[in-house]
Amino acid sequence: MDHSFAAAMRRAMEQTRGGDPTAATRTIQSALGICPAGASGAEPAAGPLIEGAARRVDPAAAAERPARRPAADLADPAAPTISARLPRLRLGKVVDLLKGGVGRLAPAHGPAPAPEPPEGARWERHSFRGTAGARDYRLYVPASLPDGPQGLVLMLHGCTQNPEDFAAGTRMNDQAERAGLILVYPEQTRAENPQGCWNWFRPGDQSGRAGEPAILAALALDVAERFEVPRDRIFAAGLSAGGAMAAILGTERPEVFSAVAVHSGLPAGAATDVATAFAAMRSGAAGRKPLKARTIILHGTADATVARANGEAVLEAAKAAHPGREDTRSDLTGRPWRETVIRDGGGRPMVAHWQVEGLGHAWSGGDARGSYADPKGPDASAEIVRFFLS
Repeated sequence: MDHSFAAAMRRAMEQTRGGDPTAATRTIQSALGICPAGASGAEPAAGPLIEGAARRVDPAAAAERPARRPAADLADPAAPTISARLPRLRLGKVVDLLKGGVGRLAPAHGPAPAPEPPEGARWERHSFRGTAGARDYRLYVPASLPDGPQGLVLMLHGCTQNPEDFAAGTRMNDQAERAGLILVYPEQTRAENPQGCWNWFRPGDQSGRAGEPAILAALALDVAERFEVPRDRIFAAGLSAGGAMAAILGTERPEVFSAVAVHSGLPAGAATDVATAFAAMRSGAAGRKPLKARTIILHGTADATVARANGEAVLEAAKAAHPGREDTRSDLTGRPWRETVIRDGGGRPMVAHWQVEGLGHAWSGGDARGSYADPKGPDASAEIVRFFLS
């Protein structure tokens, strides 16, 4: 756990034991970067999605971003602009959250540097701006695309991560080389969330036509148009908070994202504020709408940050949109796993649910040089690409 965050939690516990819950709440708010009641911070304004434009940033003029310090929780839902409801949390709830240790799986190091691309590949930094907002992003273009791009994947990092670290940990660039995929790694700003989390729990960022989902959909469409990616080959994949945002995109914008991957994430609509976000992460929460895009879900049975029940809830949301016959397969060698697949009438997989025994809050089969990546277990990146292109 980040030392400053841990110190704040210890101080809050001391204030709680000393009979001053108001001071404890203020300490928690400060640690999470949450505006107190009455402070400014408006939700993103709703509005129609209009395509934006991207500009290339000169690599020589853009220095690499410094590594960010690890935060207490990959899906930490702290954000300065959310509705300030935390002061109304019951004292017992605050104590439960403190005792629960929601940061037990902090990484041993900060974000990893960018992976070196092979000769001929492009690994560029860009900036996108549309009517819903703007984000910087990394673009990966394989060294060779003899048959043109086979698809585009929007890669959504988790909290405390950045695009370079996420690319290193997932090794998705290697998969892109093999499969002929364009990869887009958007970067969440610390202005929007102090820990770099996508704001999956914020009502203003749960609609497909406003907030972060609108920005991400417009970004994906802009890059897909530039590279002539077929419209039915635009996908999104994310880890933890990024996985929760991928679920929102698959729920709200299936006409853009034909398939999504939710790794260690939560279903769309699982929370509406900080209190319900913590509750959902700890115990699980049902999705509020069918997940219309084809969906692959991966979750570890030992995930102590985002409960495995959330992966099961994503499965139920996907099954609501894709009924069909279920097949299961498993492997007991190495790190055991079980996959449940739902196919349509033609045999195409519409939903795949992977439960990986002993996996914590980390990308399965990833590169240990990246944060929140576990080299053991099935290769999540390979399975995601296989599912997307099936």
